[in-house]
Amino acid sequence: MALWRIRATVDDRPGYLSVLTASLALRGVNILTVQVHTTEVGAVDDFLVDAPDQLTEADLRAAVERGRGRDCWIARSEARGLVDQPTRVLGLASRLVRDPDATGEVLRALLGADTVTWRAATTGPSGGVGATRMLLPDPSGGSYELSRREPSFTPAEYARAQALVELAVAVARRDDDRVTLVLPDGAEVRVRPAGPDDLTGVVELHESCSARSRQRRYLSGAGCPSPARLRRLLAPAGGLTLVATAGDGAAEPVVAMANLLGEGDEAEVALLVRDDWQRRGLGSALLRRLVAHAERIGYAAVQVHVHAENTPMLRAVRRLDRPTSVQRDGGVLTVTAPLAARRADLTSRRPCTSTPGMPPRQADAAARSHRAP
Repeated sequence: MALWRIRATVDDRPGYLSVLTASLALRGVNILTVQVHTTEVGAVDDFLVDAPDQLTEADLRAAVERGRGRDCWIARSEARGLVDQPTRVLGLASRLVRDPDATGEVLRALLGADTVTWRAATTGPSGGVGATRMLLPDPSGGSYELSRREPSFTPAEYARAQALVELAVAVARRDDDRVTLVLPDGAEVRVRPAGPDDLTGVVELHESCSARSRQRRYLSGAGCPSPARLRRLLAPAGGLTLVATAGDGAAEPVVAMANLLGEGDEAEVALLVRDDWQRRGLGSALLRRLVAHAERIGYAAVQVHVHAENTPMLRAVRRLDRPTSVQRDGGVLTVTAPLAARRADLTSRRPCTSTPGMPPRQADAAARSHRAP
């Protein structure tokens, strides 16, 4: 017996798939896996089959055509083709999580593309799929161009590939937010996106802050929020929470938490810095990172709700050096800063060549050390 991949289009009508499978069965062909790609011209059925050794490619093509299949593509397969598609895609996604710079190689493996090329942004279309060419927009700028002589690309393959590109960008952005900040007094803090495991550290942060600091953060009440509320703040939908840790060895207490909470096309930012770390530039540095993240993912504006007497927070907002508008409601100010329109091209990218590959990532070793004013 021999493994083959067969891809053919059939009319998307009841019973037509069974006609095709019956025609293959009459030749002793055992169907191991099948994927169905819905397209405008019919259902594209992708089979992995085990066929008798004496059957040739011509024999299989004839069986498909007798089963009302058309636009047939047939190729020999290997034992690795036995891995089901969801498992294969998850494996590729796991690779991207470990190495987002491997996007080009992962796309090639996913689709069996002949070439994968990253191109800088142009005035042409940023995405689309044709028979032999696929253009995938890169959310961080530019696009991936894939080519494959056969079989023809399908919309389902485009959706899978785009999901992997977006995953790679999300992982790269997460890594970009892992930095070591050097404060003006020489102290170092490590900043990273928060996770569920940070709940204990964040609870301890709130307990170690003064009632005044907690009231300035939450505007009303000086008590500690419930663990359930803090757990939600650690993973805000459409936003980002950063934690800053300091210390030597394995024990690095959380000394600050910064939240970006998205709602509609605007995002709210809020900070809590432990009392002994205030007035050292840490809050300003965290605020800049949140605003940069909001701008990067496409929010139109950021807002800060702050007590009118909270001079340190208002000073941090002014240090953003952005135009702002202020509304007052009693003793609470709402400061709104519009964000620049998201550009399709990033000038910090190095020029792209025509050779297959992936875009250069901005996060390198030098960029991971910042001095906070």
